[in-house]
Amino acid sequence: MKTRGFLFSIALSLSALVGCAGGALAVQQGPAADAFYVPPAPLPEGPAGSPIWVRALSGTMALPSAARNLLVLYRSVDPAGQPVAMSGTIAIPKGTAPAGGWPVITWTHGTTGLAAICGPSRDTPEGPEHGYIADIRALLDPFVAKGYAVVATDYQGLGVAGFHPFLQGVPNGKNALDMLRAARVLEPEIGPKYAVMGHSQGGQADLFTAAEGPSYAPELQLVGNVAMAPGTHIADRLAAVRASGKVELALPYVLYTLQSYATTDTAIDIGRILTAQAQPYLAELQQGCMTQALTHSYWATAIAKDQFLANPDLAAFLKMAAQNEPGTLAISVPTLVMQGTADVTVRPQDTDASVRDLCAKGNVVTYKTFPGRDHDGVMAAGAPDALAFLADRFAGAPATGNCADLPKAAP
Repeated sequence: MKTRGFLFSIALSLSALVGCAGGALAVQQGPAADAFYVPPAPLPEGPAGSPIWVRALSGTMALPSAARNLLVLYRSVDPAGQPVAMSGTIAIPKGTAPAGGWPVITWTHGTTGLAAICGPSRDTPEGPEHGYIADIRALLDPFVAKGYAVVATDYQGLGVAGFHPFLQGVPNGKNALDMLRAARVLEPEIGPKYAVMGHSQGGQADLFTAAEGPSYAPELQLVGNVAMAPGTHIADRLAAVRASGKVELALPYVLYTLQSYATTDTAIDIGRILTAQAQPYLAELQQGCMTQALTHSYWATAIAKDQFLANPDLAAFLKMAAQNEPGTLAISVPTLVMQGTADVTVRPQDTDASVRDLCAKGNVVTYKTFPGRDHDGVMAAGAPDALAFLADRFAGAPATGNCADLPKAAP
């Protein structure tokens, strides 16, 4: 109650106020068009998870089955714990909320890029990552149709311009949890029970969100999580591209990670890892989104091993990579992991190994594999299982997992 009162006083101090639907707290109406993504300077005071401004959402992330879709600018924290503004979306189901409030899913999206324009909330039919974000909408819309509120962070640096901590599990997880907090301020009919679901980069973020949730957001009640083709084995992917004498799909992802970790940890010196020829082209990865990096950038035709020094200084990078491996996590709720056998973005053998590691840690894990499904295809293939799994978790049904007899996605 003290936090709610603090947020209420913040909101009333703003000059332009709008009332949100459902008796929600009044929060400033956000600017139109791209000005929405330019935060006020300085940021208004408030705890992590407090909304800054809000407006109705249009574009791809507006879920068709929702009663209303909102675009939100809210406060979260960066990897150093400092306040930062970021964007996200809220979809509220039609009808009347059940006793206890709408059950809610906080979604963590896969790789779209490093630039602000790559944020899913900014997507339109002409957007640079529209195909992938349309697949996200197709996955999430049945959940809101079934009576789940759905909230989705863009993550720090996407949507709102700035540094994006790519494949940094803890800060991405906190971004997702603070998005949920902001949604509950704006929409009080969202209940405290939540699940996490994510894909690819967001599958890794999902697992960290679930691990961090009980301590970072103890006012909320986590019931389960779903990780689809989670990004893992960061050090192994680096080793693979360093050894490859051909063009590698994984190279831009590895370089996203390298830049992300080097920005957070100054002990990681890119000049002691990449060749002088390769370094100037890193700027391309900060400007375009993922599809451009894979198809029309220098990195789309670069021979992978030629981009690295013969004896790179990787010690600090490998230490940070190990800290971001989800297989090391202890997760307090049942977890569903899904993997397509035809995935060439997240290697099936890596997900197999991460699931074994999660099981060895004592986590309750259900692992499902999907023959012939590729990286994005696992979302459509796994949607019915995700719906059924999360319905059981919100209902309080017990889960035993299948750690004793795990399937394999790798040949």
